[in-house]
Amino acid sequence: MSKPLFFGSEIYRGSSYGAWHPLRVPRVSTVMDLSRALGWLPPAQYRTSPRAKAQALSIWHTAEYTEALVRAEADQSVSDAVRTRHGLGTVANPVFPEMFRRPATAAGAALLSGALLGAGGVIYHPGGGTHHGFPDRAGGFCYLNDPVLAILSLRAAGAARIAYVDIDAHHCDGVEHGLAGDLQTLLISVHEERRWPFTGALGDDGGGNCLNLPVPRGLNDTEMAAIRDRLILPALTGFAPDAIVLQCGADAVSEDPLSRLTLSNNAHWAIVAALMALGCPRLLVLGGGGYNPWSVGRLWTGVWATLNGHAIPDLLPEAAQAVLRGLAWEKPPQAWRAPPAHWFTTLRDAPRPGPIRAEVAERIATLASRPAASGKIPE
Repeated sequence: MSKPLFFGSEIYRGSSYGAWHPLRVPRVSTVMDLSRALGWLPPAQYRTSPRAKAQALSIWHTAEYTEALVRAEADQSVSDAVRTRHGLGTVANPVFPEMFRRPATAAGAALLSGALLGAGGVIYHPGGGTHHGFPDRAGGFCYLNDPVLAILSLRAAGAARIAYVDIDAHHCDGVEHGLAGDLQTLLISVHEERRWPFTGALGDDGGGNCLNLPVPRGLNDTEMAAIRDRLILPALTGFAPDAIVLQCGADAVSEDPLSRLTLSNNAHWAIVAALMALGCPRLLVLGGGGYNPWSVGRLWTGVWATLNGHAIPDLLPEAAQAVLRGLAWEKPPQAWRAPPAHWFTTLRDAPRPGPIRAEVAERIATLASRPAASGKIPE
């Protein structure tokens, strides 16, 4: 099998949602720079993400919404009616210079990834994972929904049964909206309870094909390993997908300001490795949340290492350390105003094990008893 492909773009380096927004921090560009500094991203494995045209987005997004998004970028303003109807120009989804081009670039990579994976393989698209977008409105920093677009593209390329696994700290409300009840798609989401968008309750099965696991604050590596081994892997094995899409949001680690979960990046890498070991012929790994520039850059670079089988060094070479030392975080939370030294010198966090709390075990067992957890989605 050919080596994994990495989709990236310089648009992520040169654009920001604004100086006050959580997505003011560099993310994808850090992964690109770190991977190159480590010798892990040769030109043969890199692809520049194409920008999706409005017509290509129409497989899920409405023409009215796409036109409003394009117009908002051109005018750099929105009317009250557009703000109300489409969620543009809000605190979460502000007007900024690349507000169509940036999400359209993520969408273009998602659509092309689905087409390329028709022949099988592994693709990494850290600029993707915008799982809160809806057909006709923006939500939660997400103007378009590239996971849904990727799944539809995979289906058009011949993938019959697709599993979507989401380990972002926030529930994938837009993806569930698009694919709930689809008997050929299994959706698994692990997300923090009582966290925006306040969807994805344990009892929400999306018509039978959704396994929603809200977890309490303080989720640790041991608990995530139990979720992986007792729920995610058995469900995928039973469902036997011919394509897996993993949304690997980096906001469930201790250092992230927008969750209260306490994973280390080892937990994410272990899930990536476990999904690879299933031998599914098509694997697409997306980014997602992540709002601390050091933790998200280190985590997502480790994902790329895992996909390629690269050993993660105990100490980063000087060129890679220079990338991390060169990052800036304007107005960081108080706890991180003095970054610890290991953020500059390592990729791997210290493991964060802990007890498996009764409420976590009980919720895993509840979901594991459902038909979808054994791969049988009821009609």
